Amino acid sequence: MPALIALAVSVGLLAVVDTWLFVGPLAAFLPGLVWISFIAWGCHFHSGGGAKGSTTAIVGMSFGAIVGMVAVILAGGALAGLGILAAPVAVGLGAAVICLASAIPLLATVPASVYGFAAIAGPILLAEMSPTEAILPTIVSVIIGAAFGYVSEMLANALTKKGEPSAEATADPA
Repeated sequence: MPALIALAVSVGLLAVVDTWLFVGPLAAFLPGLVWISFIAWGCHFHSGGGAKGSTTAIVGMSFGAIVGMVAVILAGGALAGLGILAAPVAVGLGAAVICLASAIPLLATVPASVYGFAAIAGPILLAEMSPTEAILPTIVSVIIGAAFGYVSEMLANALTKKGEPSAEATADPA
């Protein structure tokens, strides 16, 4: 079948499974965090697909989540004396760390780290987890999403008629 249809079938079917995992068997540990999985899934394709895309999504988003966790801890701790500026300063410091870390090849895709930085806010604000309680569920959700990105790409490529563009090329035609 054409690559676009193969990708749509692959992603559509696997999105059902991914969402079911988060509202079913993993709901107690990963409460409502399916959206983090979908961000990582998109990050897989945004980062070039294949093993490299999944690695970039997992490493970058996990690093960003750790930086975000530290920023929240700083805003409520060492920077709390800044009052209303505590959170903005903590976020600014975190953003600077992410940019500086991009000199490390595994962290060179800044958007992947930014996605993770933003993603950890969800479990902290919505599930009322402490920053340290939120880090493991966030990273597990990232890993699940990157895995679904990889599998959806492989399945789409297997369903694609020979001579058609790959699923990764279809997902990111730029």
